[in-house]
Amino acid sequence: MEKKDITTLDDVKLLVDTFYSNIRQDEMLGIIFNQNIQDRWPEHLAKMYKFWQTLLLGEYTYDGRPFPPHAHLPIGKQHFAQWLVLFNGTVDSLFTGEKADEAKWRAQKMAVMFQSKLDYIQNHPDKSIIF
Repeated sequence: MEKKDITTLDDVKLLVDTFYSNIRQDEMLGIIFNQNIQDRWPEHLAKMYKFWQTLLLGEYTYDGRPFPPHAHLPIGKQHFAQWLVLFNGTVDSLFTGEKADEAKWRAQKMAVMFQSKLDYIQNHPDKSIIF
């Protein structure tokens, strides 16, 4: 199969479905995602389609705040590193091009931001902060 760039909603869905299939099977991340999402995978995937469709295709279908659902999770640097390995590997296995590179760049920025916010929350339990 010749790889192409991410240009359509079907491309986004392929990326999201493949990535989360990999996540669910991952030794480190699978249990965290499965325990927190439980039987709500269809809703989660639909939300992720909209999120990445908005970011990568400029089709503004996502209206939400991505960080708050993660604020309570017992995750750290190693989890974000593994998440990025899986995400980048998924993108590289399916796509090539400017949007594929942008997807990996955005994932990297998101991981850094989420990790920074979680570090702050964990190191300042007495502070009330809204993200």
